[in-house]
Amino acid sequence: MDVTISLVPEVITYIGEFPITNTFLMTIVVSTMIIVGSFLFTRKQALVPHGFQNFVETILEGLLGLVDSVTGDRVQSRKFFPIVATIFIFVILSNWIGLLPGMGTVGVNQIHHGEEVLVSFIRSPSADLNMTAALAIFAVIAAQVMGVAAIGMRKYAGKFFISPFKKPYFIGTFVGILEIISEFAKMISFSFRLFGNIFAGEVLLLVMLALVPLLVPLPFLFLEVFVGFIQALVFAMLTLVFFKMAAEAH
Repeated sequence: MDVTISLVPEVITYIGEFPITNTFLMTIVVSTMIIVGSFLFTRKQALVPHGFQNFVETILEGLLGLVDSVTGDRVQSRKFFPIVATIFIFVILSNWIGLLPGMGTVGVNQIHHGEEVLVSFIRSPSADLNMTAALAIFAVIAAQVMGVAAIGMRKYAGKFFISPFKKPYFIGTFVGILEIISEFAKMISFSFRLFGNIFAGEVLLLVMLALVPLLVPLPFLFLEVFVGFIQALVFAMLTLVFFKMAAEAH
């Protein structure tokens, strides 16, 4: 019996005609973890934090400090922080959940092309291009909303739709077209950067586990923990930079 390495997420089962893939299952698990963690954090808050509250507050204060370093404005930071922090926490948990024990070894047996293969329950949601694309689209659309809210619809639209009869003639229009193209390019670069790094890491770990299952994969496992953190930080910080740029006048 072999373990499958597939570019697309593997279907575990169906609910009616709706396919349940391993990445969809892990997305539900990650979302549940965040919801439950948020509930526990807000349920009982002490003036002097300790335990879980202290852990969460440390993370949130560190993230807020990073946001302040980019915006330079605490008022603006408070507007951007909820989305940026949520993206960071969701992405880092999505990246790391694929490294849990059982990846590639716990799943269901299925027949693919006449051969019995193991379809793992555990696969990082970030290794699914559908998820990374959806997250990228959300981040770019949120940046447009932040821009309109900050400077108004008229000024924000003026970044993209510039009259060709204003000096320098036609140059502004051409730049506006490039700005529109860049917004779509952000979605593509966001999607494939996160997907490519996490998918490649999972393939590397599966190959190393299949070749030398003892000790040798450990350095690669620690490397993927670091890569998962860096990719989450990059995604969140780029989203923050796009928010900041969108909130600035032309």
